[in-house]
Amino acid sequence: MKIISTNLGKPTTIIWNGKEEQTGIFKYPVAAALRLGETDVEEDTVIDRKHHAGVNKACFLFSADHYPFWKEQYPDLEWDWGMFGENLTVENFDESSVRIGDIYKIGTAMVQVSQPREPCYKLGVRFSDQSILKKYITYGYPGTYVRILQEGSVRIDDEMVLVEQSKNTLTVKQCFEIILARKKDPEIVKLAVENLSLPAYKRERLKKHLS
Repeated sequence: MKIISTNLGKPTTIIWNGKEEQTGIFKYPVAAALRLGETDVEEDTVIDRKHHAGVNKACFLFSADHYPFWKEQYPDLEWDWGMFGENLTVENFDESSVRIGDIYKIGTAMVQVSQPREPCYKLGVRFSDQSILKKYITYGYPGTYVRILQEGSVRIDDEMVLVEQSKNTLTVKQCFEIILARKKDPEIVKLAVENLSLPAYKRERLKKHLS
């Protein structure tokens, strides 16, 4: 896996439900290295810190491999890396094999896969189509947030090297699906609840489905 784009956003004003608000989802490629800090990417824009950034969502990664699918869905958009609000666009990143809890070295940073991205209305704003939320969930490859175990810098062409694979086999894709599924597979729920790398509040919400 390799970093093919580093992306940052500036505050962008949008109209939602008749009111002005700001968002940082409009991210675009930058030539400079990104500094991954404990709770966010330095110089990036995070408006809603209740739902974005923080220890468990310090940086968002999305796979370049999914771009061809989405370009077919939205051929009239002006495409560039960072379209999904990701800080790092990664080549050959596969959510069906990457596990929650996997640890990777990227550049001089050390990161741990923490949770899948769950889309909100701001992704719909970015694509000028709120129906993308349902499409995104159906497609099932959401990208992932990571927590920063060691702060550091990441550049284009840096390799994403697996340092330690989680013994818990829950993949990012499985985690995404079980969180959003109406009918939940108890075996996957159990796997998620037992994965201590998944944020505690996520595990607590899933526990009720075990009884």
